[in-house]
Amino acid sequence: MQTNKNIAILGAGESGVGAAYLAQQQGFDVFVSDMGVIAPKYKEQLQGWNIRFEEGKHTDDEILAAVEVVKSPGIPEKAPLIKKLKEKGIPVISEIEFAGRYTDAKMVCITGSNGKTTTTTLTYHILKKAGLNVGLAGNIGKSFAYQVATEKFDVYVLEISSFMLDDMYKFKADIAVLLNITPDHLDRYEYKMENYVASKLRITQNQTAGDYFIYCADDAETIKGMEGRSFAAKQLPFSIEKEIPEGACLRNDNIVINVNMENFEMSINDLALQGKHNTYNSMASGLVSKVLELRNPTIRESMMDIQPIEHRLEFIGRISGIKFINDSKATNVNSTWYALESMSSDVVLILGGVDKGNDYSMLTELVKQKVRAIVCLGLDNGRIHDAFEDVVDVIVNTASAAEAAQVAFHLAKKGDTVLLSPACASFDLFKNYEDRGQQFKEAVSQL
Repeated sequence: MQTNKNIAILGAGESGVGAAYLAQQQGFDVFVSDMGVIAPKYKEQLQGWNIRFEEGKHTDDEILAAVEVVKSPGIPEKAPLIKKLKEKGIPVISEIEFAGRYTDAKMVCITGSNGKTTTTTLTYHILKKAGLNVGLAGNIGKSFAYQVATEKFDVYVLEISSFMLDDMYKFKADIAVLLNITPDHLDRYEYKMENYVASKLRITQNQTAGDYFIYCADDAETIKGMEGRSFAAKQLPFSIEKEIPEGACLRNDNIVINVNMENFEMSINDLALQGKHNTYNSMASGLVSKVLELRNPTIRESMMDIQPIEHRLEFIGRISGIKFINDSKATNVNSTWYALESMSSDVVLILGGVDKGNDYSMLTELVKQKVRAIVCLGLDNGRIHDAFEDVVDVIVNTASAAEAAQVAFHLAKKGDTVLLSPACASFDLFKNYEDRGQQFKEAVSQL
């Protein structure tokens, strides 16, 4: 019989505070610790619930007395306190792992280097429209733990990052979706791609024969990572390059989905979310919908009326014949590749921020073909200059969203597109990618 009911929560953001509330509800003695300053909103919640917390430090003795620790995905495994916990044999888990114990809802879990938010949002939109009692959580919306504590959903659509997956052990996805794997966050994976791939494939752990694994058959890293691994779940691949008998493929500009002898077809021209990357995202969402046996008219209607996601290829407006697009959510090179690939005009590209070991060479051809000038938005732009100084004639450094918007506007010509698609994290100049996107939108409105 376990008598120690102490649980420590590291990080007092959305997921940490939600986990604290659920833990308290489950009878744990909860202590929340954050190395930074806790946002007023979360501090008020913790105080209102009478949950003990500290900020600006970690009191090791208090945390090492816990029977289990729920940690924020942002805290790396290499952090000294995490090492101490592991040495003591104290389990360190994610909020998703913790909350998953207290719900028997069906889990639709979506991961991938790119397209997670779009696919998660689209899947949720379809399920909600179909009348399912569905929650949206993970990297998006209200914390999963808080919803488990306060709601009674039958299905959850969860956007899951590799950092979350690293601290998930017994949790099981009923439907696991892996969109793609491209180099990202390699600083957290000893700069080894195989470590990052292994992390992403944890989305399938604990699955059984009654579950489903949906993945992109066109993604080289996914296919390579799957070799030599066994999967208990039923596999449903999707592809725009080849014919897929069971899964999803592209035929004469139509998405064709076939699951358990049930078919769905829709022209890609009717999709609200356009571009090659969104065809993949729509296929993945469509496969989830058919696994859940939703009606074709509902799926079609949902794919036609979904609203574009903020900060992801978001059209801001047109000034003097120049189009402005906010793709601040593009925090890795591959996202920027997708953005450039979907552009049909000449581009003034705003790049830069915190570089996570980026390999810019995959952008070289597209930059040659489409980019008139590069505007750097970051404190250290050396690697961008090195990568593109022989490819484009003009590279300008800027240090604020307002300056970047102004400079890009002057460099662009009528008919061009100014594209903020940074390929980097935002923490050098901004709070997060949302803040970067918001400041850029405000700057454009002032032009």
